[in-house]
Amino acid sequence: MTAPLHEETVADSAAVEPALNKAEKAIEGRSLGRIAWERLKRDKVALIGGAIVLLLVLVAIFAPAIAALTGQSPNERHEDLIDPLFSTPKGALGGMSGEHLLGVEPVSGRDILARIVYGARVSILVGFLSAVVAVIFGTILGTLAGYFGGWLDALISRVMDMLLAFPQLLFIISLISVMPNHLLGLTGTGVRLLVMILVIGFFGWPYIGRIVRGQVLSLREREYIEAARSLGAGRGYIISKELLPNLVAPITVYMTLMIPTNILTEAALSFLGVGVKPPTASWGSMLSDAVTYYESDPMYMIIPGVAIFITVLAFNLFGDGVRDALDPKGTR
Repeated sequence: MTAPLHEETVADSAAVEPALNKAEKAIEGRSLGRIAWERLKRDKVALIGGAIVLLLVLVAIFAPAIAALTGQSPNERHEDLIDPLFSTPKGALGGMSGEHLLGVEPVSGRDILARIVYGARVSILVGFLSAVVAVIFGTILGTLAGYFGGWLDALISRVMDMLLAFPQLLFIISLISVMPNHLLGLTGTGVRLLVMILVIGFFGWPYIGRIVRGQVLSLREREYIEAARSLGAGRGYIISKELLPNLVAPITVYMTLMIPTNILTEAALSFLGVGVKPPTASWGSMLSDAVTYYESDPMYMIIPGVAIFITVLAFNLFGDGVRDALDPKGTR
């Protein structure tokens, strides 16, 4: 009687072991980054936006190779493709052909595809670097205001209020109009790019600063911060090791949503004629030139407009997905 009982016990143990192994795998710890990635993977719309953003970045990086592959240059003129009477491209749809896939510009005959590809470099460069400038200023000043409080918080908060009420676009237009053509070893378009990046970033940091300040005000009262203080941790350690790592998520989210706004600002400045200098390609300047020919050559206005629309939409979709993935209270 005892042998069968022993065999049954062994069999039960063998059956339980796989179940225990599965349970251990089920409760395996996951990092916050892994949890966020799994949440992001479920958002197909955000993944599509992220794929388009990645494609645009690659297009901007490899713009010379893409232009060379098509056999065109962004500044090469093809006046033989222009109707001398109306100054518009010969043929239908703005002169589209196997050689010029998106047609050519009126008057000059420059290849639109090559200029769109090179214009992506300007838009993404200004959008990304100005967002980085805003994040650096906003994180530093927002953290100081939220952690130390008192007169420092009041001073930084009033500065943020003042900058948020300042007419940013008018200030940039005025500043660029009086900037010298040579500055810090840069000339022409380089000077304007530097000014746009710094000024757009400078006027953008209060948005980041307010978010960071609010987060720090909440985090500084948490138990782990009080524990670090009780163990003798200094302010520098608490800010760098305890607060800043917990600010990565909101800063990342807001940065992804700030980039498309900066791209639109660059396009607006180029449209108004205070962006990059000709003949440097820019989507905004292409739209500005297209205003004159929107009736006779509508494709010249549609193509850069669609490029701006797709870029801004892709960044916004991806930014929304990142926000939902990093928000532990989200439902998606």
